[in-house]
Amino acid sequence: MSLPKQMRCIEIAKHGSADNLVIAHRSLPELGDDEVLIKVAAAGINRPDIFQRKGLYPPPAGASDILGLEVAGEIIAVGNRQTRWNVGQQVCALLTGGGYSEYAIAHQDLCLPIPKPLNLTQAAALPETFFTVWHNVFERAAITPGETLLIHGGTSGIGTTAIQLAHAFGHRVFTTASTDEKCRQCLALGADTAINYQHQDFVTTIKELTDDRGVDVILDMVGGDYVQKNIRVAAFQGRIISIAFLRGSKMEVDLMPMMLKQLVLAGSTLRARPTEEKASIAEALLDKVWPLLENGVIAPVISTTFPLEDAARAHQLMESNKHIGKIVLTL
Repeated sequence: MSLPKQMRCIEIAKHGSADNLVIAHRSLPELGDDEVLIKVAAAGINRPDIFQRKGLYPPPAGASDILGLEVAGEIIAVGNRQTRWNVGQQVCALLTGGGYSEYAIAHQDLCLPIPKPLNLTQAAALPETFFTVWHNVFERAAITPGETLLIHGGTSGIGTTAIQLAHAFGHRVFTTASTDEKCRQCLALGADTAINYQHQDFVTTIKELTDDRGVDVILDMVGGDYVQKNIRVAAFQGRIISIAFLRGSKMEVDLMPMMLKQLVLAGSTLRARPTEEKASIAEALLDKVWPLLENGVIAPVISTTFPLEDAARAHQLMESNKHIGKIVLTL
């Protein structure tokens, strides 16, 4: 197959609002020895894309400055030392950048097969959220059978994924959301309790429902005043994992309860981790989670799709927080 010399992509004209996302033309990315070149059918949108657009989250050294951390599509070329995939195979892949484009490069070990029930648009919504949830809840927090989980932002891409995975593995799931409708969606996905934080204090509610014990693991993307609340609602020897700070990363916190309850507070980012670490997560997903996707036990929740050229509208929807599940660009 002869490859085109140029591709369409989305560029950031300048850091700031979503209106600064523009269509551009670039040369195809250079293929490394251990990499594959994917003709992109769809690309997932994630909160880090918003931060990068605003100039708050620069790509790691060597990564593309084009937005996009996950894609699905067809492999059209492979590197000289690439041994896992063949031209013509369809995959979804975790990227360090470059997804908002017609062609993207992925390391061979960070590609996964498309689960049989899913199309390419659905598969593009898998990598970033499933890598993140699996690593943080099941590996870093090491949730064990019988333990409980609290997920903030239950209808986000991360939230809808975490609810389904935790429910599938038999955990009691608490979640927070901003509207009654979003709470209903959380319950439909498998949450045992969904708390509208606009009207209820999640600490009080969970304490009542657990006979004052609290929860074992908390997955938090909110930060701000939630940090102290998480400490209050955590059970003895609970683990609190922060993956974002939508309400801010600077706050005054009383850490005495952390010491008395022997809590673990941890932070996590995925993008800058070594390829070997991310490849280990990919292997775990293929072994533990992909069978659930293949059998239809769980599935990505897609809120809305937009064509590539409407990336600005897609970002505006994400920033409105009115979506439920993932937002995906299609080509």
